[in-house]
Amino acid sequence: MKLYSLIICLILFVSSCGDTNDTEPVPAPPVDESDYPWEKERTALLPTKDMVLIYGGGAHRTTVWDKEHLVPYVSYTDESGKEQWLFDSFLFLEIHNGKGKMFASGYTDAPATQKDWMDLADFYFQSKIAVGALDKCIGDAIPRIGKPARKHRIVIGLPEPIQGQKDWGSLKDGKMLDFSYSIDRIAACEWYIDYVRKKFKELMPQNVELAGFYWIAEEATNTRAIVRDISAYLNELKYSFNWIPYFKSDGYNEWKGLSFNYAFLQPNYFFNESVPYDRLDEACQIAVKNEMDMEVEFDENVLVGMNEWGNRLYDYMNAFRENGIWDTKRLAYYQGNNALYKLSVSSHSTDKKLYHDFCRFVVDRPEIK
Repeated sequence: MKLYSLIICLILFVSSCGDTNDTEPVPAPPVDESDYPWEKERTALLPTKDMVLIYGGGAHRTTVWDKEHLVPYVSYTDESGKEQWLFDSFLFLEIHNGKGKMFASGYTDAPATQKDWMDLADFYFQSKIAVGALDKCIGDAIPRIGKPARKHRIVIGLPEPIQGQKDWGSLKDGKMLDFSYSIDRIAACEWYIDYVRKKFKELMPQNVELAGFYWIAEEATNTRAIVRDISAYLNELKYSFNWIPYFKSDGYNEWKGLSFNYAFLQPNYFFNESVPYDRLDEACQIAVKNEMDMEVEFDENVLVGMNEWGNRLYDYMNAFRENGIWDTKRLAYYQGNNALYKLSVSSHSTDKKLYHDFCRFVVDRPEIK
């Protein structure tokens, strides 16, 4: 224990010095299964119903996910003054760190290192922002609304170990992992899962539970050889493995064979005016055929004063109702950076109407089997 403590102290000292060597070995977190009683008590995976995507952790992000910004995602107050719970689940994720290091293929020129992965998890599990702020928002709302039917659930983005990377870092044996080999890529993911479990334990939020992990890579091209083993590791611990592939991405219809527990199809309709409404109908049909769940997509362009694309968000709501998605499928909600927050505080009547219509779309949904 003295040697381990010395190592930890040295790491903390080096980290505080500014310029650190990203390839410097970081010990794997010690895992004592008795430290995680919620896993032993869990009898099944915890599904989500309405899961909103919260991007954060990269230096390029301008939104601080404190209580002020998270309140509109936790609860909704209608025009009559009635307050009720909104999203039941929150996906915390990031695609690159804003300093040139990517957490999935294709976003920058350089893969993130073990230190970058640690920094990302450390960001999520702070007391005053992200998971900590979310926990407090829910706790503050309980006296007003009453306890939710179940604890709110969080899902944490799991970085993709970039194939061929050799400078990611090392585990307990001190040997640098080589991502030319599947076994090393899998080991890195298991290490990160264990690190997140440890961080959740340290924060110990009272109103949220760690439900699962999300595979950040949106296609199967570079990860077919490793995702089944990662899923097996997660499922043994009673965590779900979630995926949100883009429209007709490589492997989207193989999601069950790849061992994901839940897959949400992206229609990719909102972002391009040249994409016709028929895309939404087609995406719904594909999702039903392949037993997939679906994603609602919008960003700040829905606001008056931006591109005023609120009609395209209405298209999602209409198509999902018309195609039997609204009342039968789990949904994920991509909302750009903080589009829902901006809608909630907008004083423009058109924005206010869209905000209320969207929130009712969420809160009026029946339970999903």
